[in-house]
Amino acid sequence: MTIQQVLLLLLLWMWLPHPCHTEMLFRRTPDLRPKSFGGRSSGNDGKSIHRQKRGWMWNQFFLLEEYTGSDYQYVGKLHSDQDKGDGSLKYILSGDGAGTLFIIDEKTGDIHATRRIDREEKAFYTLRAQAINRRTLRPVEPESEFVIKIHDINDNEPTFPEKIYTASVPEMSVVGTSVVQVTATDADDPSYGNSARVIYSILQGQPYFSVEPETGIIRTALPNMNRENREQYQVVIQAKDMGGQMGGLSGTTTVNITLTDVNDNPPRFPQSTIHLRIPESSPVGTAIGSVKATDADTGKNAEVEYRIIDGDGTDMFDIVTQKDTQEGIITVRKPLDYETRRLYTLKVEAENTHVDPRFYYLGPFKDTTIVKISVEDVDEPPIFSRSSYLFEVHEDIELGTIIGTVMARDPDSASSPIRFSLDRHTDLDRIFNIHSGNGSIYTSKPLDREISQWHNLSVIAAEINNPKDTTRVPVYVRILDVNDNAPQFAVFYDTFVCENARAGQLIQTISAVDKDDPLGGQKFFFSLAAVNPNFTVQDNEGN
Repeated sequence: MTIQQVLLLLLLWMWLPHPCHTEMLFRRTPDLRPKSFGGRSSGNDGKSIHRQKRGWMWNQFFLLEEYTGSDYQYVGKLHSDQDKGDGSLKYILSGDGAGTLFIIDEKTGDIHATRRIDREEKAFYTLRAQAINRRTLRPVEPESEFVIKIHDINDNEPTFPEKIYTASVPEMSVVGTSVVQVTATDADDPSYGNSARVIYSILQGQPYFSVEPETGIIRTALPNMNRENREQYQVVIQAKDMGGQMGGLSGTTTVNITLTDVNDNPPRFPQSTIHLRIPESSPVGTAIGSVKATDADTGKNAEVEYRIIDGDGTDMFDIVTQKDTQEGIITVRKPLDYETRRLYTLKVEAENTHVDPRFYYLGPFKDTTIVKISVEDVDEPPIFSRSSYLFEVHEDIELGTIIGTVMARDPDSASSPIRFSLDRHTDLDRIFNIHSGNGSIYTSKPLDREISQWHNLSVIAAEINNPKDTTRVPVYVRILDVNDNAPQFAVFYDTFVCENARAGQLIQTISAVDKDDPLGGQKFFFSLAAVNPNFTVQDNEGN
């Protein structure tokens, strides 16, 4: 290219129109303000940034929260390329907090915050800025939007939603068993630094429990923790921000942990031998006494079942498990007799009804004890040789004749003598009497079968040494018939006959009765008591 061509091109470029750059710049100016604005931040390294011609442009400002200075906090500076520094431009601020929280110097474009700002209340503010001609009030720049973002500082400690937690874990749990998870929250900004990064630690509760630093999960730290040794634990958990580093803020909570029961203890009888006593007169079903095996567990883990597994009284006694008291009630199964047997021995077993297979190695989950039952002698009433007596006697026996004898004995070992007597309510006419020493019953008045064929007596036997202890037995006396009554006509006969009756004519039939009752039946013979030539009696052998 020649020199002439170059000069021509230069002239053409000079005559071409060129656009004017009149954008408004958001600039964080060098620190030309008073030292009282000590809370600002100018970029990542705190230095002003310059670009050729247009300067440092921002679409957002950053402001630290919780400013504690006495003067307004400097935020940043708005600047237009149209600003010649002659005061002809006016800067206007609108949007979140404009005019109250944030103010702008209309001449310089410097923005300040008028009070402390809490990021946890509001994290950013959106504002609009405009530069106008002070004389014409016309905009020299389009309205621009920018954001003031509040930078977080670590001013909030982690907090737990509950001051006290309640949790439980089965006893004998393996190390590392999860108990409960506690979670603390931090109101600081989790996206900025470590202000909201929480780490958990245990302040109280070691060496029994541990906590996972990142999750807050509390776990068992010791094996074979036994509820029977200790049931309640209090664990204090700390949540610390800044990743748990020095200078971080912290909060605590308390976790009350209860060890719940498992069946890891067998039942145990406190005594190897138990002695019980029972009167021989106790009826079947009578409770003799109880046995109880203790179990260190609780609830269903402590439930036991009792049974008689051996002994010489397995057929004489029963045992029933009382669910509410967990006792074994021994009862009489058959009648007892001191004179027959005075001592019984039972082997009683108590066994858990709910056994946990994990703890079979701690078994067996049962225990036995020996129960000795002594039968006590009771002054029993006399016993008759029979439950009832039947005597038969003819009605014509002489007075004082013995009709029969009842026998009774004292079943006690003392074998006291017996006294017999008649219950006079059963012999109001005093027809009978009884020998008090030997039980012989004899007549004291004549018997008459035709008046009473049966006599139902009640004989009383009492011990001479204890007359209040009595026994009764029924005695039935049957009176046998003898022929001691003459026949009688059944009715009074008043017979009439006509005077011209022929010989042999039947003029009356008569019959007779007899109070006696012979075994073969009655047989009457009829005849005239006095001879009368006009009449005869014909016996037809039909009574």
